[in-house]
Amino acid sequence: MEEPRIHERTADPMIIRVFRAIVHDGQQDAFKTSFLDTALPLVRSQDGLLSASVGLPHPSSLDEFSMVMVWRDMDALQGFAGEDWDKAVIHPDEAHLLRETHVYHYRAAEQ
Repeated sequence: MEEPRIHERTADPMIIRVFRAIVHDGQQDAFKTSFLDTALPLVRSQDGLLSASVGLPHPSSLDEFSMVMVWRDMDALQGFAGEDWDKAVIHPDEAHLLRETHVYHYRAAEQ
């Protein structure tokens, strides 16, 4: 089986952004509601977003949520996240629910 090749084009690769949120104990329901009803529609309304998928807690990680986004390019990501594009974008109504957040970025292998 042939392995996927990383796109060698130098012009604007798509960016995959993985956001992980770990909520305080007992805040799963409140965060889930805000994440699905506020954050996800806000993200999906952004210019340059190609896709966004939400991950809900699993029995192995009851306090952890995720969102995987694919952005057209770095300019689109920066249009959403601003100058500090490598940091989590947190809605003010969600901040008190979160114990910690993590953000990871990758260049898409296929364009």
